[in-house]
Amino acid sequence: MKNDIDIHPYQLSVEDPRFRITPTQQMAAACSGALITSLIVTPLDVVKIRLQAQQKTLVSNKCFLYCNGLMDHLCTCPTNENNAHEYWYKRPSQFNGTVDALVKISRTEGIWSLWSGLSPTLILAIPATVVYFVTYEQLRTRLADWAKRRSTSETQPLWAPLLAGCTARLWAASLVSPLELVRTKMQSKKLTYLEIRHALQSLLKHRGLPGLWTGLGPTLLRDVPFSGVYWITYEKFKMLNNNNSTFLYSFIGGSIAGSLAAVLTTPFDVVKTHRQIELVEKEIIAESPASAKSTYSALKNIYQKNGFGGLFTGIVPRIIRIAPACAIMVASFEYGKSFFQKHNKKQFEEQIFLKGDGHH
Repeated sequence: MKNDIDIHPYQLSVEDPRFRITPTQQMAAACSGALITSLIVTPLDVVKIRLQAQQKTLVSNKCFLYCNGLMDHLCTCPTNENNAHEYWYKRPSQFNGTVDALVKISRTEGIWSLWSGLSPTLILAIPATVVYFVTYEQLRTRLADWAKRRSTSETQPLWAPLLAGCTARLWAASLVSPLELVRTKMQSKKLTYLEIRHALQSLLKHRGLPGLWTGLGPTLLRDVPFSGVYWITYEKFKMLNNNNSTFLYSFIGGSIAGSLAAVLTTPFDVVKTHRQIELVEKEIIAESPASAKSTYSALKNIYQKNGFGGLFTGIVPRIIRIAPACAIMVASFEYGKSFFQKHNKKQFEEQIFLKGDGHH
């Protein structure tokens, strides 16, 4: 009979099921990572939106796309221009670039203006990120365990993070999509929580239950491939260091994986941004049906009008925003995992010691 104290070499690794962090610990690690990422990346997106407003590129002055690197949020322009707090993105500005904007906003409006609009982002970004990372980690470890039981290799197969990443993004985006739709509708028409019930009833009457997931298709076409490319690249990078991920190593790996995924999925991002803003203006704000266009026809249209380069419009600012966001998020998450793994290992060793002491 095998002794409970005997430990197989595989079980000494960070993937040891007895040391593996629980879903609750995964939630804590993901939540802290999402909060840190939002706090650091939000100023960059505030500057981007202010520069867009300065150049009058907000579509019809009705809505703009707000992104903290983790999630996109469609925000509608308030009708009450006298409310300076809500109208933060339309304040007078003469900026010559990102650095100049950071300096001038801090000096003239105060340092906290760089975090304008953070609250609505965190409301959905944190729970969505928690669901995404916990789902990914749960699926990846189970798929890796299943593959190792059927193979002599102790190396995690690359299809495990690929499948787990795509599935986690599909689940998280689908779960949050109705909440995002409701939040944007409330924001566009200043609806109260009581009035939103009537808005939902109207939406369900005309579009049915699938109407709650309006606009999800373009999001999934970009985010699911992004997630697959990101995780397979990041996990491969970890393997080069025998899965011993320090904060710095995870930061570098997350940055590389995020940059590569951003480059490969930029054409889908261009299509998604155009269709999402068009959707908000026609269906959420004006409440008129939007004409359906396939992703292929949208890509073809962009290519015919702007050439091959049009498919990669905004690739530089996209990488600049996504790379640090991915790096900070995954490094914070890995640090949290490492912390809880050490905690679990310590508790396990204490239990073994107590059992051994009791035998004597």
